[in-house]
Amino acid sequence: MPIRTPSRRPEVRTHLHSHRAAFTLLELLLVLAILVVLGGLVLVNFSTARTDANVGATTTQLNSLKQSIQYFQIRMNSLPQALEELKDGPGDASKKAKWTGSIINEIPKDAWGNEISYSAKGNTYELRSGGIDGQLQTDDDIIVAG
Repeated sequence: MPIRTPSRRPEVRTHLHSHRAAFTLLELLLVLAILVVLGGLVLVNFSTARTDANVGATTTQLNSLKQSIQYFQIRMNSLPQALEELKDGPGDASKKAKWTGSIINEIPKDAWGNEISYSAKGNTYELRSGGIDGQLQTDDDIIVAG
């Protein structure tokens, strides 16, 4: 019996395999455009999440100050005239005798690093942050009233 050797197929190079060795400029531009769009979406969502976090942190800060003001009101039987009184005590000499110590160690700022506004009228008061633009009396203000 004759010995059979495996037959070899002749190698056939197709035009398709030799031509597709690299990406075309159009394919690269399409991939780049998709990456830019995805990056933009991520950036917008990150920016919105950061703003929401700052609003939440400022609201928490204002509510904490509200509790400190209520505590001051119970101790001194009146509202503070300024936030500094929560730290330094009342400016009125007759009330200073009742003062036993600071309610807060320092006057906090909002999440954007701006001062918090405090105003008192009668038995009501308002704590206000300028919000993201830092300007008081605008639409983005964060307000806690008591």
